[in-house]
Amino acid sequence: MSYFALDTIPIYRVYTIYMVNPDRKSYTAGQLAKKANVNIQTVRFYDRQGILKPASRTEAGYRVYDNEGVKRLNFIIQAKELGFSLKEIKEFLELRVQSVQTCDRVRQKTTEKLKDIQNKIAHLKKLEKTFKGLIGDCENRIISEQCPILDKMEV
Repeated sequence: MSYFALDTIPIYRVYTIYMVNPDRKSYTAGQLAKKANVNIQTVRFYDRQGILKPASRTEAGYRVYDNEGVKRLNFIIQAKELGFSLKEIKEFLELRVQSVQTCDRVRQKTTEKLKDIQNKIAHLKKLEKTFKGLIGDCENRIISEQCPILDKMEV
């Protein structure tokens, strides 16, 4: 059961009671953010981006989310942690309807993301090798005013 003030003057204490379906929990943006362990601004940002929509709004304009909103926010957070962009996440959310084509499309997008990650790893390994070489050059240098790292970067 939830209580909502009918009067803006607190001393009158006039309230109305809205019966809430116990199976359908509702959350304000702040409660949703706390439940998902994110900042409230994150919830608002995802709302503005169109990937997290409130189930309804109060008369005062407050966002109200249901259990589906919690699932959706958790999905967004997990997808972000896996490296997907908001654009890709939005596409995934649009594809959440279960079908063989949906699964194939999601697998294709995930395969593309894996290739991107593998390319980044290869690039990072090259950078690591380069940095190790530069540090080695610096450690093995003869004492001078020239820095081997800076010299190689100028080439």
